[in-house]
Amino acid sequence: MTDMMQAIRIAGPGGPETLAVTAVPKPDVKPGWVRIRVKAFGVNESEVTSRRGESSPDFTFPRILGIEGAGIIDAVAPGSAFTPGQKVVTMMGGMGRSFDGSYADYTVVPEGQVIPFESDLGWDVVGALPEMFQTAYGSLTTGLGLRSGQTLLIRGGSSAVGLSAATLARVIGATVISTTRNPDHEGLLREHGADHVLIDDGNLAGKVHDLAADGVDAALELVGLNVLPDTMGAVRRGGTACFTGALGGTWVLESFSPFEVIPSGVRLTTYAGEATDLPTDAFAHQLAGISTGRIKPVIAKVYHGLIQASQAHADLEGGHTPGKRVVVL
Repeated sequence: MTDMMQAIRIAGPGGPETLAVTAVPKPDVKPGWVRIRVKAFGVNESEVTSRRGESSPDFTFPRILGIEGAGIIDAVAPGSAFTPGQKVVTMMGGMGRSFDGSYADYTVVPEGQVIPFESDLGWDVVGALPEMFQTAYGSLTTGLGLRSGQTLLIRGGSSAVGLSAATLARVIGATVISTTRNPDHEGLLREHGADHVLIDDGNLAGKVHDLAADGVDAALELVGLNVLPDTMGAVRRGGTACFTGALGGTWVLESFSPFEVIPSGVRLTTYAGEATDLPTDAFAHQLAGISTGRIKPVIAKVYHGLIQASQAHADLEGGHTPGKRVVVL
């Protein structure tokens, strides 16, 4: 008899109500992959997009969503570098898109996207971290090469990644200018590392130059391509802008003119990395920082059980509370 598990497996596009819990076969382990007993997972904008049927071609139905997860190694194939009982996190690499993800009791993922860790932090905290910290850390390091003493602009600062990036940038030793469209979020941004907060009315470059006359050394773009030209205008000659996200929904410029978008001498790059961009020691350093209070994870709300995943999606689409939404199993 096939072992069964609880999971959320969607057959086609729809609203949060399509995230119904059902019984499905427990996935088998195969060479180079491990099976994880899922303890918690974060809920992400990309999963909402996939649920709606608006994702990129690598996503297919039917699918168990979930691009990240935290849990315990349950089973491994012969020759694995992992052992059952290890605490791990996993993220990206096609998880929840081209193969089934973490909205389930168990998930099977390639070993290369698994990060082991040791920590006494609760699963409600650890479950919020993988994708959020990987994206923030990778954007600052791989994308921007941020260094101590530099000035960073984070456009989209009240997002989960934006708040995490501010916290990590301050640890690096950078001065942080963070933006939000909601004046009520200014205190939150400062609490998580912003030295300066700017209210985003669509025209920021001039305000940034009032704080940094020559422009910032680095800019992290999380809002979208529609504001990228303005963001680029806030960067000094020789500085770098990194396009990582599009909270505003604009991922493609229909008519792109490099001379209009990219100022002379300013560098433009992107970041869409994987788990390998977050080294095990870097993740351990972040966990230790959370334990001592030096790093503050941004958690909007914790939900309990797969049955609450639909509410987490509805709340994320509502967009009223900054931070990560976490489902604990």
